[in-house]
Amino acid sequence: MQDFKLTESDTYVALCLSVLLIAGSIILELSLIYGFLAGILLTSGLLLIRGFKASALGKIFMEGIMQCRLLFLLILLIGATVSVWLSSGAVPMMIYYGLTYMKGINFLLAAFLIASVMSIFMGTAIGTISTIGIALLGIGRGFGIPSHILLGAIISGAFIADKLSPISGLLNLTLTTTAVSYRTVLRSMLKTLLPVFLITATSYYVIGSTYGSAVDAAAIKQYQAAIAGSFNLSLWLMLLPAAVFILSIIGVNTLKTIAIGLMGGIVASVYLQQEGIISIVNWMLWGYKGATTSEMLNGILISGGMVAMLEVVLIVAGAVLLSGLLEKSGLLKPILGKMTERIASRGELILKTGIISSILTIVTCDQVVGIILPGSLFRDKFEELGVDTSLLARTISDTGTIIAPLFPWNVNALIIVSLTGISAGYYWPYAVLCYIFPLVAFLYAAADGISTTNLKIKAAKVSR
Repeated sequence: MQDFKLTESDTYVALCLSVLLIAGSIILELSLIYGFLAGILLTSGLLLIRGFKASALGKIFMEGIMQCRLLFLLILLIGATVSVWLSSGAVPMMIYYGLTYMKGINFLLAAFLIASVMSIFMGTAIGTISTIGIALLGIGRGFGIPSHILLGAIISGAFIADKLSPISGLLNLTLTTTAVSYRTVLRSMLKTLLPVFLITATSYYVIGSTYGSAVDAAAIKQYQAAIAGSFNLSLWLMLLPAAVFILSIIGVNTLKTIAIGLMGGIVASVYLQQEGIISIVNWMLWGYKGATTSEMLNGILISGGMVAMLEVVLIVAGAVLLSGLLEKSGLLKPILGKMTERIASRGELILKTGIISSILTIVTCDQVVGIILPGSLFRDKFEELGVDTSLLARTISDTGTIIAPLFPWNVNALIIVSLTGISAGYYWPYAVLCYIFPLVAFLYAAADGISTTNLKIKAAKVSR
């Protein structure tokens, strides 16, 4: 066992300086790679000074990279798939028919509802955004809806996957950590999901109603003519989204589903659009840009390919390494232990669970630590106070899990900006569901605290 000792001040130094370095990268408009690298070097240096062995640091780094190797591959595949789905005509066709059949409806609300349903079947927020989300963005732009507002609605719907989908990796991690069954936690989750979903849908209905009269019929016809003139709009293309949808429903993992979608897009590009293999490979690597007769449409039919995702992979690797250092070195334990002391009521327990889960997601740039640490840390406390552990799982998913895309340095936000070109600073006010959930969770905690206090007062009066 290593002979090293960490103090509470070490924890605050590592956390505060790491956050400042990451924030500094954003303010100075530098790549987040530099912020994470500086945070890793600073934290590693502090641990070495305190007696942490270099071999142990190396082991933490290796474990982090190996655990996320499939995530890195998935990010690169998503970059390639978006390009191929554009070149195959699949996304252009969805835009074409979307402009035809969704005209006259509240499209912002419809986008939120469609993304919500698709996300539950796909089991992944990023997978939903990178497939149906890209098509919805294209359709919405045709209706004159600002992209950052529409993306906020799509993100709200997509991130229901990470909270509620039975095939979501994050939800299953939450269930495993808290030792709760899906059926049990589903009943508990509905208590916050229903009001949040209603508030979110109402918000998008109100915002979306302001864009109904702004539809330019001539522009829509121009878009459709440009798509029809540049792509073979065969109904066979519907097999691509249908295959992704069906594979997600039957439980095929996201990596295999995206890979199949990519291969299907390559086949469609070759046989339906008569594109050459060299061109397709070039688009997969370097990105796709539409070459239709409409310059505005060409600005929609654009992607960065796998090369554009390399920076995201490096940033994600930095986030994983930094969060691994903070968690596995024990740097987080002093502050977490202090927060769990003297918890005496159900409301306070729920409140502190949500706060810690949120802080960990924000600081470590990923949802995983925000799930595992509070889940394992608070489970015994929930049982000690006689509180159903389904509330523990619900609180974690209502807070640390759902807020992830709101912060520009978070892994999810980084992938989203790579896919859409829109940063969290623009879309977060419109990702309504992602910040209403924690507010409702904390209101439930406050209500539980009040009810617990009232029960204690009544019990005291009876004993007299």
